[in-house]
Amino acid sequence: MGANVVQVNEASWQAEVLDSQIPVIVDFWAPWCGPCKFLGPIFEELAGEYAGKVKFAKINTDESQNVAIKYGIMGIPTLKVFKGGAEVDSMSGAAPKDMLAEFLAKALAK
Repeated sequence: MGANVVQVNEASWQAEVLDSQIPVIVDFWAPWCGPCKFLGPIFEELAGEYAGKVKFAKINTDESQNVAIKYGIMGIPTLKVFKGGAEVDSMSGAAPKDMLAEFLAKALAK
């Protein structure tokens, strides 16, 4: 995992995501998921570009099932954007970098 992406779990969810002072984009993923593997490097690249402005976090849905259930994750990868502890947008499925950047820009504008 890159220096600009934090791995979160059920224990660190509150502090890393909900209590964050800056917006957080969370990648709900699992190691066996092919589309998740496709999305990973793109997520890392965007994390570098948004460093200091947006926190990029990944949560393994196999290890943190309670969080996945709480946020209604039905398929992975799913990206959710949180601002001030509240979910402001969500997107399911892997997508190319330009689509992810557009999704993030729209979510941050909310």
